[in-house]
Amino acid sequence: MKKEGSDLKIMEEMERKKLQDRYIRFDWAIKRLLRQKANFDVLDGFLTVMLNEEIKIVEILESEGNQESADDKFNRVDIKALNSKGEIILVEIQNTRELHYLERILYGVAKAITEHISIGEGYGKFKKVYSISILYFDIGIGTDYIYHGQNHFVGVHTGDHLRVNTRERDVIVSHLPAEIFPEYILVRVNEFDKVALTPLDEWIEYLKDGTIRPDTTAPGLKEAREKLKYYSMSPQERLIYDRHLDAIMIQNDVIDTAKLVGRIEGKAEGIAEGKAEGLAEGMRQVASRMKDTGVDVATIVKCTGLSEEIVLSL
Repeated sequence: MKKEGSDLKIMEEMERKKLQDRYIRFDWAIKRLLRQKANFDVLDGFLTVMLNEEIKIVEILESEGNQESADDKFNRVDIKALNSKGEIILVEIQNTRELHYLERILYGVAKAITEHISIGEGYGKFKKVYSISILYFDIGIGTDYIYHGQNHFVGVHTGDHLRVNTRERDVIVSHLPAEIFPEYILVRVNEFDKVALTPLDEWIEYLKDGTIRPDTTAPGLKEAREKLKYYSMSPQERLIYDRHLDAIMIQNDVIDTAKLVGRIEGKAEGIAEGKAEGLAEGMRQVASRMKDTGVDVATIVKCTGLSEEIVLSL
């Protein structure tokens, strides 16, 4: 009996140490922890690495675009922050595929711009906006795991980059359009498969598998090691967090299953019509399984592309 008790204690201690080295996913941290001023240093570090310049967040801005809603609870996480330069930074984490994703982030940026200028104010009051999307789905074809998009006006015949004149404090100043137009960063987390050698790599490694090195020097990650520990949450908080992870896994599983079912049934038919019908049937099975697990109708519509009427009829 003594040996059994000793073995149990050893197992409990091993589990405790395992939990101490486990860190909270970034989407959960953004939703629950990084909105607190005491934890801005983690967010500052992440944005400093992403934008390759020192960033200091002074305020988290709330709006319709970054309020948690029923259809976003498993899938999308947004944060809108104001930095010390008066610029707006949007961070979005997308766990599953969504149709027309680029159009949506364009809308989100446009909304952020218009939300922070009043009717009658001059265009000079516009704030520069950065949009950072952390994606856990395959958005397209490319060989890199991080992409940067920016506006440039290039001479059709000369190839030079146009600079535009603006007025600042009664002085005419020349700017590149890229200094004014929004910038977009797309992080394809699942495409990262290298040894982390830079602060950027270390952050992507954490986003992918939750790993933070004990000797990390990456801005924000040292602070994350202390503030984002799984074991630091209460048992009730850990239960809610674990359910969140389960919901993400279920969503990804049913969507992957639908793709497989669609391909198999499409091949069995041997014609394009059969493939389409197979994919449609696969998506209906996805929707049905998602409903059974408690996922709301709006999220199912986004993930499957089915109409609300079809989802409700299942």
